[in-house]
Amino acid sequence: MTQQIQTDVFISGGGVAGLTAAAAFGAAGFSVVCADPTPPITDAASAGSDLRTTAFLQPARDFLDRIGLWERLAPHAMPLQVMRIVDAGGPDAIARVAHDFNAADISDQPFGWNLPNWLLRREMVAHLASLSTVDFRPGLATAQLLTRQTEARVTLSDGCRITAKLVIGADGRDSAVRRAMGIAARTLRYGQKALAFAVMHDLPHGNVSTEIHRSGGPFTLVPLPDRGGAPCSAVVWMERGPEVLRLAALPDAAFNAEMTERSAHLFGPLALASRRTVWPIISQIAERMVAERVALVAEAAHVVPPIGAQGLNMSLADLRVLLDLAEAARDDPGAADVLARYQRARHAEIVARVAGVDALNRASMAGAQGLRDLRLRALNAIYSVAPVRRVMMRAGLGAKA
Repeated sequence: MTQQIQTDVFISGGGVAGLTAAAAFGAAGFSVVCADPTPPITDAASAGSDLRTTAFLQPARDFLDRIGLWERLAPHAMPLQVMRIVDAGGPDAIARVAHDFNAADISDQPFGWNLPNWLLRREMVAHLASLSTVDFRPGLATAQLLTRQTEARVTLSDGCRITAKLVIGADGRDSAVRRAMGIAARTLRYGQKALAFAVMHDLPHGNVSTEIHRSGGPFTLVPLPDRGGAPCSAVVWMERGPEVLRLAALPDAAFNAEMTERSAHLFGPLALASRRTVWPIISQIAERMVAERVALVAEAAHVVPPIGAQGLNMSLADLRVLLDLAEAARDDPGAADVLARYQRARHAEIVARVAGVDALNRASMAGAQGLRDLRLRALNAIYSVAPVRRVMMRAGLGAKA
């Protein structure tokens, strides 16, 4: 017999954003069903695990605290007090200038807190198991979605039929929910890919996130807890696609030498401490974030290159706004006026942020020496004017300047 379920909220997608959405709406007292065709991988050593890290900026951390997740995540989090931008765009791969953007200039808290993505999934899945309001169904896809003025009807890949007041599409850049609703998305391709991995190094990171610019994209080291008494960092290395594939295929010793050179030798010799994973780099934005009974969040609505910790923090801002609106209309969280307010509150800001990150990424890719020198002058100009520097830092956090 076909299973039939009635719920307040159905969430398509069980990545970090979808799991957070389930925790948020479940903690607020809504009944929630969350499904994803791929069960989350919650161990770093398992094949397919996500070795990238996420830096939760201050507003995102506050939201996680509000919904009951931060207490579980905090013991694993590495604070990020300083964001260091290094220009190594001269003829040789050495640092020409380094500028520190210190959270102490605008706050008594760090900019953010860094955690591995596989660990986030582990802790979030465990948290959902403690919520009686949440029914998490890994291994099941959203097979069909039909909407009416008063409800949405979802069919899962096992035949289960779900009736919901609100459907949240958190199912990634190739969102089945977005396609089912006929919402177009504009995609910008850079010819880039990113390598994600962990490294050990001799010099301590000092809770400083370091972004090194030369050409092809930034080389970013984000602090991780020490491993075996030695400093450790997560790295995202963005480059042109063919170059990333070449780097990914190098023997470990040759790779260590090349990444040490690309790091401008700022941390001493770097040694690979995990496998290498390759990720595509695009910008993408949905033409709208809502449809009848449907709200898009996270990468179903917007994708940006991994610069300035904007990606998931934009996603949690989506969820914060959507949850606020749903709680104010508890009897019908998917009503048309609720979704219209969500669209107005988020879409224009997202368009601006996607454009901003796109510009930063294009600047980081500059290969010609003249363009790299121009980038250096722009960085120096921003840093040298303290009020401008503080405005940029607050904007990066998602706060009002």
